[in-house]
Amino acid sequence: MSQNNFEGAEQPFISHLIELRNRLLKVILCVLVVFLGLASYANQIYSILAGPLMKHMPKNSTMIAIDVASPFFTPFKLALVVAVFISVPVILYQFWAFVAPGLYKRERRMILPLLIASTLLFYLGVVFAYFVVFPLMFGFLTAAAPEGVAVMTDITKYLDFVLTLFFAFGICFEVPIFTIVMVWTGLVSPTALAEKRPYVIVAAFIIAAVLTPPDAVSQTLLAVPMWMLFEAGLLFSRLFVRKESSDYDYSDEAELEARLNKIEQKED
Repeated sequence: MSQNNFEGAEQPFISHLIELRNRLLKVILCVLVVFLGLASYANQIYSILAGPLMKHMPKNSTMIAIDVASPFFTPFKLALVVAVFISVPVILYQFWAFVAPGLYKRERRMILPLLIASTLLFYLGVVFAYFVVFPLMFGFLTAAAPEGVAVMTDITKYLDFVLTLFFAFGICFEVPIFTIVMVWTGLVSPTALAEKRPYVIVAAFIIAAVLTPPDAVSQTLLAVPMWMLFEAGLLFSRLFVRKESSDYDYSDEAELEARLNKIEQKED
């Protein structure tokens, strides 16, 4: 490769790195602005998060702070997590704006709806955990405490526990997206997935047993929605089955050929 060709290849790479840096800075700035707006309400946000547990705590019982600095840092940690959570649409937009120019038209038509759907499903998983799972789970756990044992949870441990469950339910609610992507990429067919339904149900309960506390209520509340979401993904995945070669759309190949021609013209 000549020196001119090497410099020509190096310039686009550097420009991509600069664009990536600029978009990361925009993401960090967005999270920082949202965090600063939420910082003054950190304690109130933590009280909302602790609501499902406090409703089932024994009368006159409170949460505790074991570490000296945890009453100050724990609410701010939660505020930062909420800031990232609120900024997810901006984060996804910046990611999409960075990768979209390098995708084919057919890929852009497919990936953008999947990004939006995956974000909504993650939010749905978090909302489901907070409004459905937490009240039932904390009601069971607090009622199961032995007589004479005071239920007093550390605020930091509670936050870590709740965030873990939020993440677990958010990821598990992505099952339809995983199913659709596997069918779209040709790894499996809808018929093959339907035949593996019994294994999927068993796997859902195993994953729920690993990710949730050791009680049947929370495990069932995670496993059953995962199964239902798998069925929904299986249903919609039939719309994403790859076409046979006789019906294949050659627009992507034409676009690739046009790009190669432009590169050859530049080299000449």
